Amino acid sequence: MAKQSWRGGNMLYPVPAVMVSCARPDEKPNIITVAWAGTVCSSPAMLSISVRPERYSYDIIRETGNFVVNLVNRDLVYAADYCGVRSGRDTDKFRQMGLTPLPSQHVDAPGIAESPVNLECSVKQVIPLGTHDLFLAEIVGVTVDERYMDEKGTFHLNDAGLVAYSHGAYFELGEKLGTFGYSVKKTKTNAGGGQKKTVRRRKQK
Repeated sequence: MAKQSWRGGNMLYPVPAVMVSCARPDEKPNIITVAWAGTVCSSPAMLSISVRPERYSYDIIRETGNFVVNLVNRDLVYAADYCGVRSGRDTDKFRQMGLTPLPSQHVDAPGIAESPVNLECSVKQVIPLGTHDLFLAEIVGVTVDERYMDEKGTFHLNDAGLVAYSHGAYFELGEKLGTFGYSVKKTKTNAGGGQKKTVRRRKQK
């Protein structure tokens, strides 16, 4: 197998494309699209976003100490791209994209009503890294779209048509290849009641 070695660079793909909403008191809310976002802790629930200091939303988030991460699905991908290439300094992105500010329960920033999931975040630490600063934030509230709830109260997030960003392009999540732990899942085999590990192997070409 032939491979090439390059100098260090950001090639960790795919990543979630998320729309981060924020607002100062008595000012129009803004949206910034962030591709560098991720889960960092489960208890307390925390995530991170990386933002360039020159971005309009940077000062808003740093001053207010809160923001909302809104997951992007197929219906929102055009708006997500627009909000990533236009500045809130001279554009009302909610109005331009026909999006609805959703009042949050735990932070001052609004969410985006059209998003399937809204994560209300409170900034705990800001870490300067270089071109970007890393905002570490606790997820203090979650709002979900009831369209993806079934009659038993189970939330089916993967039915929302979520979008990932990879090397300059947006992709809707596709075929499910497995579930967490399936590689070591034990299943009953025959009448003898024995168990074996279910192992899936790739076909050799």
